[in-house]
Amino acid sequence: MEHYVTLFDSGFLPSGLCLHDSLMKYAGDFTLWIVCMDQKVEQQLVNLKLSNVKLIALESIENERLLSVKSTRTKGEYCWTMTPFVAESVFTLAPEAQRVTYLDADLFFFDSPTPFFDELEKSQKKVLITEHAFAPEYAQWEELSGKFCVQFLTFTNSIESFQVMHWWQDACIEWCYARIEKDRFGDQKYLNKWPQLFGKDVHVLKQKNRTLAPWNVSYYMEQQILKPVFYHFHSLRLVGEKAVRLYEGYKINRQSQLLYDSYIQVLEEQLKALKSLGINIPFFLETRTPLQLLRRIRDVCKKTVKYRLLKY
Repeated sequence: MEHYVTLFDSGFLPSGLCLHDSLMKYAGDFTLWIVCMDQKVEQQLVNLKLSNVKLIALESIENERLLSVKSTRTKGEYCWTMTPFVAESVFTLAPEAQRVTYLDADLFFFDSPTPFFDELEKSQKKVLITEHAFAPEYAQWEELSGKFCVQFLTFTNSIESFQVMHWWQDACIEWCYARIEKDRFGDQKYLNKWPQLFGKDVHVLKQKNRTLAPWNVSYYMEQQILKPVFYHFHSLRLVGEKAVRLYEGYKINRQSQLLYDSYIQVLEEQLKALKSLGINIPFFLETRTPLQLLRRIRDVCKKTVKYRLLKY
């Protein structure tokens, strides 16, 4: 039994449902724990009755430290601040769990993650982290966003693992904002320090060619025949009830577009199911000044942003 945990609010319900669908296909025996970041999504998920899912109410894990900084963080920043705490909440609720893996809600699996866990076990270390693995043309982003990505993080049920987790919790309580400083960015850039501080306990995944995202997919898809274990659909957003922005800021080649085709098929199925249950489709309005609109038209022409109409 693998235990996964993610967190999202009602605005990201469709993404969370796609993640769950992919786990059902590829994860084998698992439980997905979902930290409900608002009461609306908690009720929606109760009504959906998803298989292999257990819900965690936000207020059940908000401790004094989290509540003391909540008013100083935006909604997104508070989600980042919460991330270091969610694996521990699963261990509290399921002390029999051998390990817990945090997943970003916009991940989608295309193959079994078992090889990643096998690699962790072979390393005999206690924590697994993944690199951004930027393609050469985007290498400059590592300085800004960090070498490692908070997307797939595995903590074993061990003293050493909890030491790493608690260090991260303390750091995010002190500072966790959506701005870039020299050695800080949200909850993510703190991971840069883990190999130095906790090198004997933290394993960096070697199979980075199977952890794909917009910043590396075109580069790796041209070099390999293995399917990705997961794709990180970073910046994919519903921007209307039947319109989706697939990506922005990167060029995605034709071969890699097939991953998006697969995801959109599942997304359309999930949206259709939500509508049949009377659940309104959440979307993000893209408000644009005339200058922002001109820049977006430029990005479309440069093929660094792409939209698609949905059919459901």
